[in-house]
Amino acid sequence: MNRARKAGLAGLACVMLALGTPAHATEADAAKPDLGDVQKALSELARSPEILGTIGALYVDGEKVDTGTAGTRLLDGEGGRIPADARFRAGSQTKPMIQIVIMQLVGEGRLALDDKLGDLLPVMVEKDLVDRADEITVEQMIHHTSGIPNYFEPGVLDPFDFTTNYSPLEMIGLTRTMPRTGEPGQSYSYSNTNYFLLGLIVEELTERSLAAELERRIFDPVGMERTYLPDKFPGLIKGPHGHGYHPGEQGKPVDVDRLNSSYLWAAGGVISTTDDLSSFARARAGEKLLSKELKEALNAGRPPRDPGQPAPEPPVCEREDGYGVMTGGSFGFRSMTYSSRDSRVQFVLSNTLSADHGDPAIDPLIKKAAEAVLCPAK
Repeated sequence: MNRARKAGLAGLACVMLALGTPAHATEADAAKPDLGDVQKALSELARSPEILGTIGALYVDGEKVDTGTAGTRLLDGEGGRIPADARFRAGSQTKPMIQIVIMQLVGEGRLALDDKLGDLLPVMVEKDLVDRADEITVEQMIHHTSGIPNYFEPGVLDPFDFTTNYSPLEMIGLTRTMPRTGEPGQSYSYSNTNYFLLGLIVEELTERSLAAELERRIFDPVGMERTYLPDKFPGLIKGPHGHGYHPGEQGKPVDVDRLNSSYLWAAGGVISTTDDLSSFARARAGEKLLSKELKEALNAGRPPRDPGQPAPEPPVCEREDGYGVMTGGSFGFRSMTYSSRDSRVQFVLSNTLSADHGDPAIDPLIKKAAEAVLCPAK
């Protein structure tokens, strides 16, 4: 199991696969992708003991064409089904949003990708919060090559602490005695701490809260009307929604719906809906949020896969050109947004869990449901 996934928020994964057209397609509908039944796929997914509740929606050319909900809002069959339009935690799907804000600041000339962390946030040097802060660049933090340790490691955070409001500086400080994962720029090592630092950089440069900047720069322009980053503790999910659970003493599931929002913030704190995340995926694929030049500058720093690491899992549908996926997860939940390479099709789903979010059974179950919707012929 990938240590970063086991430890906490799941990272951004980009895997590409192709869409097929049905063999019986007429000239009028030849361009329509062959897609499966969302409710059927989710009903099958919810039969798994690890999945408590699941909602999902399928979009083609910006229109919602199918939706589903299965399982229950609460443990032991209680609470009825989760409303299909409920809000849920996006987890690390927050990170691409932070990347966009950072790159917009680059485009405005207020920031450069080779700017040093110690220059942008002198407090990191003054309080000795980050080792080698005078060498680490913005680009390295974006792409997890900074060597900064991940605060979301087993034993560092208490999944059942719902009342302690940690500041971003306190969260970053948790890593100071942890060993670095490498030299600055040397190799990839997933760390949520990078994105807490990027969030602080946004606030320092704009003199506004990160929540306000996400609203101004992404949520409002894209029309993500029901999406927000909580700016006040405890940052609960608004409206009816599914509750996630995490194993407590002797493995008994404990409700973690009150998940400590100060653990998430810029690394995974956004709360959203299927409609809004599908809109974000389409906007991100185009040039509404970033120009082609800024996207190329962002992607130029992505590190190649270390040949010494295990090979990545086969892509959804096991085809080479079609679907990428943004993932997010933490105590009690796992969320995914699949998007076709041409951005025509999105499948967004949220899963509340009755097991550890790092359980190796969970992602294959979700992948199977996604394949049933996105490539039913397989």
